[in-house]
This record gives sequence, structure tokens and C-alpha cells, in this order.
Amino acid sequence: MQRYWKVLKLFWSAAIASEMEYRLNFLIATLSSLGNLAGSLFGLFLFYRTGYTFTGWSWEAALIVLGIFTLLQGFSATFLAPNLNKIVNHVQQGTLDFVLLKPIRSQFWLSTHTVSPWGVPDIIFGSIIIGYAGKRLGLSITNYIPAILPLLCGVIILYSLWFMLGATSIWFVKIYNATEVLRGLLEAGRYPMIAYPAAYRFFFTFIVPVTFLTTVPAEVMLGRVQLPWIIGALGLAIALFWVSSWFWRFALRFYTSASS
Repeated sequence: MQRYWKVLKLFWSAAIASEMEYRLNFLIATLSSLGNLAGSLFGLFLFYRTGYTFTGWSWEAALIVLGIFTLLQGFSATFLAPNLNKIVNHVQQGTLDFVLLKPIRSQFWLSTHTVSPWGVPDIIFGSIIIGYAGKRLGLSITNYIPAILPLLCGVIILYSLWFMLGATSIWFVKIYNATEVLRGLLEAGRYPMIAYPAAYRFFFTFIVPVTFLTTVPAEVMLGRVQLPWIIGALGLAIALFWVSSWFWRFALRFYTSASS
């Protein structure tokens, strides 16, 4: 484990040093994040401007869901997209051979090799929205701490789904469209699940588990979630992470080395 921490430190220090050569990109990323956030706030405002509210969700409570979504979006842009989107390139170019030959687990290497600071603005803006809404709702530190577990579960669920989709590039080299479909489905997490019809809520809970990414952590933060939902989030995160590891090992059986 200590060896992996050392490798991770080397990976990220080199990646950040490389990315910081283009510091103007950080300003562009910040402006882009502000634009996306403004669009999300405007979309939510359209629902609430006439006094309408999602059942059980005030304006401030809905803002917490949006803040968590923005937080996850920043995490994805910082850690997931720079790594998992490159799995296709490794398969296409044959550089996956070099990854498989390294003395560390290939899934770890592919998942952590680089990091991008351009998702940091979303992480900051998401935290600000959560803090603002929480202050308006009178939340305290005792509300935020219990939400850490479901947030971590949401991160693991998101990673596992994305990684498994990337692993399919061993069979289907061009999966960019599928990745965009997944990201499009995850956009549903901007709003509480109660905003959608019952059929959609079923789909976003049991088929593509968007509910566990944003709504469940928000419910925990608001202090009104039931224990079975937390257990469900934890169980789903563990199961999907295990499946992603198994699926990667299974996919490698069908990988044809570029040198063979």
C-alpha cells in the first residue's frame, strides 16, 4: 500500500506540473464552470419562480442537490475524465501493453495516472452552494459529517460505471458516444428525484443509479433519509467496485497485444 501512495504522489505531481504550463486554461475552466452553474441555477429557478416546489424540497434544499451535483462534476473533471477517457486511446494505440507490463495493478494505473486541476472550480462552486444553502436551512457540522459516507459511495458508483464503460473499448474501440450517453443520463442528478415521473425515478434508481449520487447524500445532509437507503448506497458502491475489477480482468482475456 505504501508503494501505491508513493506512485500516486509521483503521478499527480508530474501531471499538475505539466498542466500548470497552460495556466490560462484555469481561467477558461473557471469561466466555463460559472457558465454551467448559471445555466443550472436558471433551470432550477424556472421551476421555483412561480412558487412551485418539488414535493418536500424547498429552494434551499434543491440547491443542496445542485451543489452536490456540481461537486461530483468537478471531481469527475479532475480525476475521472483525464484517466478513464484515455483507456480507448491505450487500446487503439497499443500503449496498454506497457501498462500491463508495469509492476502495479493496471486498473490502478489507468484510474490514477493523471489529474487535471481544471475541475477544481466546480468543486469550489459546489461547496459554496452547499454552504450557502446549508446556512439558510440552519444546518450544522453534525449534518454535513454523516453525508460524507453516501458522498463517497456516490463517487465510487460513478467511477465504477465509468470504468466498466471504458473497459468495453477492448471489444468496441469507439465508445465515445456511449460515454456521452452516460454523462447525459447523469445530468438528471441536477435535481431531486421527486422532480421526475415515477417511471423515470425507477430508472434512475435501479437501472442507472443517479439517485445515489446526489439525492441520497442530500437527504442525509438534510437529516431525513432512512437507514436502508444508506445501507443500499454502501452495498451498491462495494458491489459495483468489485464488479468493475472483475470485469476488467475478464476484458483483458480478450485483449490482443499490439506486439502479438
